[in-house]
Amino acid sequence: MVEPVTENHGDLIASDRVEGTAVYNREGEKLGRISNFMVDKRSGQVRYAVLSFGGFLGMGHDHYPLPWSMLSYDTDLGGYVVDLSKEMLDDAPRHLPHEQPDYDEAYGRNVFQYYGLIYPW
Repeated sequence: MVEPVTENHGDLIASDRVEGTAVYNREGEKLGRISNFMVDKRSGQVRYAVLSFGGFLGMGHDHYPLPWSMLSYDTDLGGYVVDLSKEMLDDAPRHLPHEQPDYDEAYGRNVFQYYGLIYPW
């Protein structure tokens, strides 16, 4: 049986270490955690981190796709930092945990536009 790689190797991190990592805003408030991330099949580039936010004891939380380029890793916090507030998430694109949106071009443009970014694909 092969054990999963969970150690950090320089600038690389194993996917199982990214999932579950806390996400904070610039003020240090915890916004949620990374539920999973979406990788482009052809290029291998990570497009979105899916932020799990809200609810109580894991119930009723929503999933918010954030463009990966918005996140930066903070070693002091041991998590990712994004430049947005909890209030900005109020109207952000989201879906329920059991839903899987079509991550097509129209969806991507909507997500990137909401955060004031240019859709690069």
